[in-house]
Amino acid sequence: MATILTVDAVLLTLIESELHVALFKRDSAPFKGVWALPGGYVHENEDDHAGAAAARVLLDKAGVVSPYLEEYGTFSGPARDPRGWSLTVVYYALVPAPVLGSSVQWFPVDKLPALPFDHAHIITGVVARVRSKAAYSSLPVFLCGEQFTVPELHAVYEAVLSEPLNRANFRRKLEDLDILEEVPGATRPGIRSRPAQLYRLRKPYRSALSVRERGL
Repeated sequence: MATILTVDAVLLTLIESELHVALFKRDSAPFKGVWALPGGYVHENEDDHAGAAAARVLLDKAGVVSPYLEEYGTFSGPARDPRGWSLTVVYYALVPAPVLGSSVQWFPVDKLPALPFDHAHIITGVVARVRSKAAYSSLPVFLCGEQFTVPELHAVYEAVLSEPLNRANFRRKLEDLDILEEVPGATRPGIRSRPAQLYRLRKPYRSALSVRERGL
């Protein structure tokens, strides 16, 4: 029997300050009707590389084009899939909460349903990776919309890290990363009716390249 070669995508967002992962109900065996990560076979004649396959799966199954997509790792062996020896390349993506297809639903990462294959193990690992990288990188920015205030971004970082962050230190961190720019003339009502300046990612960082590839 040929090796089963697939990709799986861990799609994360924040809902009410809590990390959620997108799961879909499998429409075929094995585990038909069970919640699982969006995944699929690599199409040799269509996908230039595994990342392209993961992007295609996210678009086909969740209707999402992610501004951030990064490889997490590979999982393989004879026991992970009842159909035979399999290998999957796992990617993770961060998005502001989008509207998903009817077969896809958000679940809190700490309150998952029973999952097939090794998907629970994969999600646990990805969440740990995201929280680790959030401590030193710009990664949580991709959980914001196109425009946001510094206090809103501060709240996103705190939600991902599950701990409070000193505001002055956080602003210094943003200055060191140097990835944001003001949106000219754009503000949002702030505390005590003072307007808050809106920011966005600087143009070089608005592509689909990952934070790791940008060296942040």
